Amino acid sequence: MAEISSEGLRTHIMAKPNRRLSRLNEQFRREIMVILRRAVRDPRVLDVVVNSVEVTSDLWLARVYVRVGGGSEERADALQGLDAAANFIRRELAAVLHIRRIPELRFLEDKTLAKANRIEEILKGLDVGRDEEDDESGDLDDDESGDMEDDESGDMKDHADDDAEGSRDR
Repeated sequence: MAEISSEGLRTHIMAKPNRRLSRLNEQFRREIMVILRRAVRDPRVLDVVVNSVEVTSDLWLARVYVRVGGGSEERADALQGLDAAANFIRRELAAVLHIRRIPELRFLEDKTLAKANRIEEILKGLDVGRDEEDDESGDLDDDESGDMEDDESGDMKDHADDDAEGSRDR
């Protein structure tokens, strides 16, 4: 019989609950989206999209991260509508899911998209700054580059091309 180290056993035991929780999180996300679309009639929650759900391992709490369109006032109204519908959504989840306890639902605005957009703006700002530096430091004359020379027609000719052509002729 093969021996299992205590580290391997701990990894094996801990992998099951994490896998179970990730499946539960995804199932909660799907079911809450269906309930919001079909059963909740509050007009404040029409444009709500459930991005993710994080259920605690003891099933006491589920943080539901939602994306809401519109301005800050509309987002606040949508979150209030979701909080008002939380108990109804829990009852609907209990009818669909067969688990021993339906957790308390806390609806939170998912700010990952806003954070990603902010990071992208910062990176674009860095790219623009780098392009400006390249423009300022990259103003070398063509004569200084060493590889370019005017031919008889006035066009720039690269000496590296002459070397390549010369090797093909041989």
